[in-house]
Amino acid sequence: MAKGKNILGLDIGSSAVKICLMKQGRKGLSLVTFDHHPLPPEAIVDGALMDSGSVVDAISQVLKRNKVRIKETALSVSGHSVIIKKIPLPLMTDDELEQSIQWEAEQYIPFDINDVYIDVEVLSRDQSQGQMDVLLVAARRSVIDDYLVVARQAGLEPRVVDVDAFCLQNMFEVNYGIAEEQTIVLLDIGAGTININVVSDGITTFTRDISMGGNQFTEEIQKQLNITYEEAETYKRGGDATDAVIPHEVEKVIQQVSESVAGEIQRSLDFYAATTADSGISRIYLSGGTGSIPSLGRIISRTSGVPVELINPFRNIVVDDGRFNPDFLESVGPLAAVSVGLALRRTNEL
Repeated sequence: MAKGKNILGLDIGSSAVKICLMKQGRKGLSLVTFDHHPLPPEAIVDGALMDSGSVVDAISQVLKRNKVRIKETALSVSGHSVIIKKIPLPLMTDDELEQSIQWEAEQYIPFDINDVYIDVEVLSRDQSQGQMDVLLVAARRSVIDDYLVVARQAGLEPRVVDVDAFCLQNMFEVNYGIAEEQTIVLLDIGAGTININVVSDGITTFTRDISMGGNQFTEEIQKQLNITYEEAETYKRGGDATDAVIPHEVEKVIQQVSESVAGEIQRSLDFYAATTADSGISRIYLSGGTGSIPSLGRIISRTSGVPVELINPFRNIVVDDGRFNPDFLESVGPLAAVSVGLALRRTNEL
């Protein structure tokens, strides 16, 4: 970790806002704050803000509850408004790349180039071939600007806008190290979006966002048992049931939806395998609020034939057990992955 103060990680998800703050000390990174606050259904749809007032209120409440005074904030986006592509380009300097990327990017982006923010990262340079691989990221200006507005209305100062998939990778490397000579999959399953990041030898080689997630479980439980959305959410999360028949029915629905989710994920992994020479995946790391559904990980593992492990974003973070209940952190761990990745950003990067 470079010098500089950590900034507040603010993950605005489809079902909740999450905040995380860490600090660098002699013993390493330590957790200062983690908390989350729920959002009303459909406040955010496919990464787009549909009810900004509710989002501002949720951010304000979680900041007030935790007495957060720091203003500098890192945000992230995902969904169909974000395009991530690994592209080959002729070998050039960083200055030449900065000057030419707008022209180069137009052929890869399905949006008007004036409607997006663009950034690039050089992955590798091959002097002998006169080529280099570049990771191109583009995001709709309208979506990012909306996120910046709600953060500012909640009293924060946005300094970084990241992408969920890369937040997961930063979080993973701090806690698990770089998986050298291995291909792993970082899978974050939220309420409305599944983020897939395939990382080979420490470098992102494939990303995809799928518009499905925990909401499918809730809606199907609600539909098949003819109950309210709130009751369905409770049953999905393993809440108590008064009718002994309902737990069995809920498990059946969860099994069905899990099969559907696993199938969609596998289609993306099959596409990745068909477009790369080195497609052997050694492990899938699962995160996101929906990722904690026990049967989901088992079904993804069975469908893919790859071991699935529920990720622990606090694995290598110093945690004061007097301040944080270990059971609480274990229960919210999958939910915290993106916000932990955001909280790793530091003021010297800005």
